[in-house]
Amino acid sequence: MTGTTTLTLGGLLAALLVLIANLHPWWTGNREPKQLAAFGKGFSAAACAAACPGGLLGWAHNRSGTVANGAGERTGAVATGTSSGAGITGGQLVGLSAAGAVIAVCVVFLVALAYKEAGKKDKRRMIGGAFVGSVLLLTAGVAGALSWLPGALNTAGAAVVDAVQGAGIL
Repeated sequence: MTGTTTLTLGGLLAALLVLIANLHPWWTGNREPKQLAAFGKGFSAAACAAACPGGLLGWAHNRSGTVANGAGERTGAVATGTSSGAGITGGQLVGLSAAGAVIAVCVVFLVALAYKEAGKKDKRRMIGGAFVGSVLLLTAGVAGALSWLPGALNTAGAAVVDAVQGAGIL
């Protein structure tokens, strides 16, 4: 898999800049929760992708760290003249089962459908949410805060499997 599971200070800088760019209009506006919906959808898709240990979704999650590290390190060096290549303590979401993976793919698919129907601004916000979510989920703090997600996906997936197999119905 090409990518990184280690985020640098530069990668954190890139994610924070995108996060600020998405939160600023909300903060300076009416602060309506619906203004954050598109960003949240992208973040949710990224969280589900981060739970995937491999495949296309896992690759995209790991690749976002590489992109963020490169862009952020260049930005930090140009803006401040300092090196921002120091690593941050890494983390990951673990424990996704095959049934949970079905739910993760469905969530990402639903967000992709929402992206297709969204306007230009909301599309950018969704991409920003996915980028920020994917990058921040490479850190121990955010991955630890969302460590419940693979279990929730597994439980939902098991419920779907039980329902289609007729468990508890007949």
